[in-house]
Amino acid sequence: MALSNNVIGAINFVAVLLSIPVIGAGIWLATEPDNSCVKILQWPVIILGILILVVALAGFVGGVWRVPWLLIFYLVAMLILIILLACLVVFIYMVTMRGSGHLEPSRAYLEYHLEDFSGWLRRRVRSSYKWEGIRNCLSSTPMCAELNQSYSMAQDFFNAHLNPLQSGCCKPPTQCGYTFVNPTYWISPIAMAADMDCVQWNNDQTQLCYNCDSCKAGLLANLRKEWRRANIILLITLVALICVYLIGCCAFRNAKTEDLFRRYKQGYV
Repeated sequence: MALSNNVIGAINFVAVLLSIPVIGAGIWLATEPDNSCVKILQWPVIILGILILVVALAGFVGGVWRVPWLLIFYLVAMLILIILLACLVVFIYMVTMRGSGHLEPSRAYLEYHLEDFSGWLRRRVRSSYKWEGIRNCLSSTPMCAELNQSYSMAQDFFNAHLNPLQSGCCKPPTQCGYTFVNPTYWISPIAMAADMDCVQWNNDQTQLCYNCDSCKAGLLANLRKEWRRANIILLITLVALICVYLIGCCAFRNAKTEDLFRRYKQGYV
């Protein structure tokens, strides 16, 4: 019985360690400027990681100090958390399946369109009330001002590999035909009817294209890229947690069997 309980304790210590990448993924998302402006995924991931940590600690204490009710709590609660983590992994995969960028002639960067993304993600930025707060948050970051420091010549800018947010929020859409002055100042459009965002562009450095659908699409493209990276960590952790849980179930069953066998021997003697 003691050996099985020690095994259960060791297994639950591994589960404690597995909570760290989940919490870390949530903290990483929270530190990214776009995620900190949107505040969708990071807190559910962090909270789920903390719950896994608490439940694994309960299982560790129950295994080492032989507290049966804590072990039963661990087995039930961890199963629920594994199911929740699996649902989260599947959900992130489903909402990030769509949303690749589009190439434009003579441009190294990609352009993004809102309709390319999943309906659930689009609804997060469609509302003018929600977008107002996100827009103010994005405009307070130095991402567009940094472009002016890095690129002074048009061709250098056209050959730059901008991130989706910079491509969507800091410049007008390429198809509008604006003339480059600097990365955040453009003049003389030749195709204003090509896209509604052509009208939305404003050379005011606090406005730029923050009200454009291309900016919303760029934000979703950034979120998609970061969420998919985080989802890889969550998927690996999920597989490891399932393995640890199954081993823990076997160890708990063996411990109960040894206990029953010991009581039977004592009664027989």
